[in-house]
Amino acid sequence: VIDTDRIMYLRQYLKAAHRAIREGYPLKGYFLWSFMDNFEWPYGYSRRFGITYVDYKTQQRIPKASFNWYAECICQNRVV
Repeated sequence: VIDTDRIMYLRQYLKAAHRAIREGYPLKGYFLWSFMDNFEWPYGYSRRFGITYVDYKTQQRIPKASFNWYAECICQNRVV
């Protein structure tokens, strides 16, 4: 699954977090929402926020492009 918009969003968000740290804000961590597509109370299963696609019929999980991008950021300890 190609989710370029999510990658662009995460890239900008992480860059802003890094900038805040450089400016002295005590940011200690970041939690990505969400690891995989799930049930969202306002939207049910219609919105997919995860970096892992879930086929709800078979329960198969498929890493999205954002999953691979985020993994690369973690491995390199920087925003790529």
